[in-house]
Amino acid sequence: MAAPIVFFDIAGPDLAAQRDFYAQVFDWASTPDGRVNAPVTAPLMGALRADPADKVLYLGVPDVTAALDKVVRHGGSVDAPRFEVPGVVVLGLFRDPAGNRLGLVELDGDQPKIPPPR
Repeated sequence: MAAPIVFFDIAGPDLAAQRDFYAQVFDWASTPDGRVNAPVTAPLMGALRADPADKVLYLGVPDVTAALDKVVRHGGSVDAPRFEVPGVVVLGLFRDPAGNRLGLVELDGDQPKIPPPR
């Protein structure tokens, strides 16, 4: 049997600030010690890449531009504004207030939005 992903963490120097950011931007409720139950899709899609070592957790949102605006309003920064990969997906990249790099996938209902191929 293939090994499933069973846990994730997003670290930062100020737990209260991390909790507030993810609650305000993504509606994630967490306990005072930082435990969070985030919704997931199943199966969880992933990719292995031949790029410099890095990991990116992608969160699904209905509007990447609106979510990036919330990220900035709550202390994060934008690495890449909304962009389309024709025939594949709509993305955006950001950093949370602690500097963690994360991505956004624009959803159409509960599935990734796929822009038409060019």
